[in-house]
Amino acid sequence: MTDRFARTDGSTTASCDLGDYCGGTWKGLMNKLDYIQNMGFTAVWISPVVKNLDALTADGSSYHGYWAHDIYEVNTNFGSAADLVSLSDALHERGMYLMVDIVPNHMGYAGCGDCVDYSTFNPFDKKSYYHPFCLIDYNNHTSMELCWEGDNTVSLPDLRTEDTTVQDMWATWIKQLVANYTIDGLRIDSTAEVDKASLKAFESAADIYAIGEVFNNNADYVCGYQGSISGLMNYPLYYNITSAFSSTSGDIKQLENGINTMKSTCTDTSLLGSFLENHDNPRFPSLTTDMALAKNAIAFQMLADGIPVIYQGQEQHFSGSSTPKNREALWTSGYNTAATLYKHIAKLNAIRKLAIEKDEGYLTYNAYPVWTDEHTIVMRKGGNDTQVIGIFNNLGSSGNANLTLLATSSGFDAEMEVVDLLACEKFTTDEKGDLDVSVKGGVPVVLYSVLQIKGSGLCES
Repeated sequence: MTDRFARTDGSTTASCDLGDYCGGTWKGLMNKLDYIQNMGFTAVWISPVVKNLDALTADGSSYHGYWAHDIYEVNTNFGSAADLVSLSDALHERGMYLMVDIVPNHMGYAGCGDCVDYSTFNPFDKKSYYHPFCLIDYNNHTSMELCWEGDNTVSLPDLRTEDTTVQDMWATWIKQLVANYTIDGLRIDSTAEVDKASLKAFESAADIYAIGEVFNNNADYVCGYQGSISGLMNYPLYYNITSAFSSTSGDIKQLENGINTMKSTCTDTSLLGSFLENHDNPRFPSLTTDMALAKNAIAFQMLADGIPVIYQGQEQHFSGSSTPKNREALWTSGYNTAATLYKHIAKLNAIRKLAIEKDEGYLTYNAYPVWTDEHTIVMRKGGNDTQVIGIFNNLGSSGNANLTLLATSSGFDAEMEVVDLLACEKFTTDEKGDLDVSVKGGVPVVLYSVLQIKGSGLCES
């Protein structure tokens, strides 16, 4: 969230009214790219970049970027067009990617329901470009595509995205945006509110990878969009991870079932975005303060199928609950690179990078549960000799357990040396390839072959 990541002046003490602009900029972000890259990330997804509604409503201001007013101008609260070019250039010089949030479903207007002056929008400046006013019924899919988000305080006029004229206008704009700022990927807001044919046309016009937000826990419903857009935020997995790890009585079985369902339902789980937190949902630590549970949830999320997505502040164990409390200013953390979860996430990214380097099929290999009990789930991802075995639990910080990992589940060979890459503790399997593992203090365990870690910088001593 650009407005909350970093200020141009580099302040770590500036105050932030969570309902208004707080001063984060593209220049500020550019000055903090080391903070992101040193955690192991290769891409940065930023807020929508276009000029937004300029008003302070009961719902706050448009600091988030989702209330577009003129899509051909940049949001000057975040900086100039030249600043955005500089950010893109700086990322590419580092071998990193730029992903931009896009909102094709609606525009933003401060007013009373449908009393909208459409002439103020660019380029969608006529009422004929929009559906007639009606507020969305989120239990009715037709209503979601045809009606408006918002309320009488902030109306979000719903575009006729199914109309070929509107589609052509979006296509013209997105081609220019991608070219002007050398954008590598798109995140599509309110995907389920846009008809599927329009999504396909939009991504085709952009000619880059796009990942959509279908805010739903039903695998059939979410995966049904993969024929229209390449990627999707993995909301079903988000709900299952949260349920499993947010307490010591979490539902591990539901998580196991959810993983198997996504594998059998989605066309390609490798293109999904795996996440635990975002700007629309309560942060995980608002549900539990237990650091061991947070470590398990994050490790599971990042080593699951798909593309790991970390929301700023997650690495600092921010605990904001519902919106806007989950949109804290990151600079209040001082960008602490010694923070427990910052280091945890950096190590998980390094593990994933190593696995990809050692196994060309790792990303497309569907992770699957090989063993579960009331508090533990063991996941395998990757082929023989390069498999990553993750042991995740919801025992909590005071919990300990012992388990025997069978060779028939892990694929480990007899008398094979493996290492827990999180704790750098070495184990040796027995004459059958079985392994006794102790879980201490409720932390996750990630096992990998000792023979494969040479030169990785991970646990080499």
